[in-house]
Amino acid sequence: MNSLYASRMAKIPKSFVREILKATQDPDVISFAGGLPNPRFFPSQEIAEAAALALARADGSSLQYDTTEGYRPLREWIAQRYRRTEGLEVTADEILITNGSQQGLDLIGKAFLDRQDGLAIEQPGYLGAIQAFSSYEPQFHSVPLQADGADLDRLAGVLRTHRVKFFHTVINFQNPSGISYSEAKRRAMAEALTPYDTLVVEDDPYRELRFDGRSSLSMRHWLGDRVILLGSFSKIVAPGLRMGWVCASRETLDKLIVAKQASDLHSNSFCQRILHQYLAGHDIDRHIATIRAAYGRQKDAMLAAIEAHFPAEIGFTRPEGGMFLWTTLPTRLSALELFEHAAREKVVFVPGMPFFVDGGGAHNMRLNFSNADEDRIEEGIARLGRIIKKLLNRTGGSA
Repeated sequence: MNSLYASRMAKIPKSFVREILKATQDPDVISFAGGLPNPRFFPSQEIAEAAALALARADGSSLQYDTTEGYRPLREWIAQRYRRTEGLEVTADEILITNGSQQGLDLIGKAFLDRQDGLAIEQPGYLGAIQAFSSYEPQFHSVPLQADGADLDRLAGVLRTHRVKFFHTVINFQNPSGISYSEAKRRAMAEALTPYDTLVVEDDPYRELRFDGRSSLSMRHWLGDRVILLGSFSKIVAPGLRMGWVCASRETLDKLIVAKQASDLHSNSFCQRILHQYLAGHDIDRHIATIRAAYGRQKDAMLAAIEAHFPAEIGFTRPEGGMFLWTTLPTRLSALELFEHAAREKVVFVPGMPFFVDGGGAHNMRLNFSNADEDRIEEGIARLGRIIKKLLNRTGGSA
């Protein structure tokens, strides 16, 4: 059988997170691995009511095929929210509904990437983007992250020496690091990109989940149609609906629509109408405020537990929103070895290696704080702290 598979399949990495999630079916496992929203805040009753109303439509449209672009009232809602919350002049005709923002990444890869085409990606980068783009066998060019965003000297060097079709960035509360680009960094990045025809894929699923600091502008404010925006309802409503979107120029959207038609014709028309019915009938801002407050408490609990239980030599980020923080272990301790010991103690996380396309991450780990309450965060971090100290002491280092 091996000779029958396309060669590209050997180049697509498995999702480390999806594999880990199989282990978390055990209720005794404390998981900091998956990027999971907290199910306590899923609006289950409201979604059930919205589903009943959508089904009750006399014309049966909720169960019929739909346009590839998606349900227009939902697209208009997204465009209006961009105008209200971001000050972006966006219309419904610039919105394509997708099966989560992950499908948006795949469609962008399909529409733009030929084999060996260059693309730039953050280091560490979003694992879902690495996996989606790998299908099209590109040349990845890594751009290291600094405390306030991408290393612009490195980005400028990549742009000078390679033809780069786009730069993929998770600009707010980056996955996996949790950092956000400062406004000064965004402005400087726009200036660095201006002389080139490189696009920006601004992947922004966590934008609504800010609980500290102040918001910064989208790259679209400076680069206009050269920015492709990706968004998702998975983090603010429910991931099981698999509803996301792409916001792009009409020219780009036309290409993505053709790519989507070849994939699945259109996203689930029933779920689109359920979602719109829910958004039209409920105060989403109040719901988001509840999520923000809870995740902020959970983030604070994780930071406090790390400070209490981890050795002082462990580095970690302090995110202002989102779902993740990033830790750096001493070089004498492998994150993969730590994972193996931690899994036996029923606590899991994601080691750093899958987030790097050219090596690295051996001494990093991503920790998710959104899917565990404060008590389980305290217990899980305490377990990790004990294991880290034990392993460091075994190697002859101090803890």
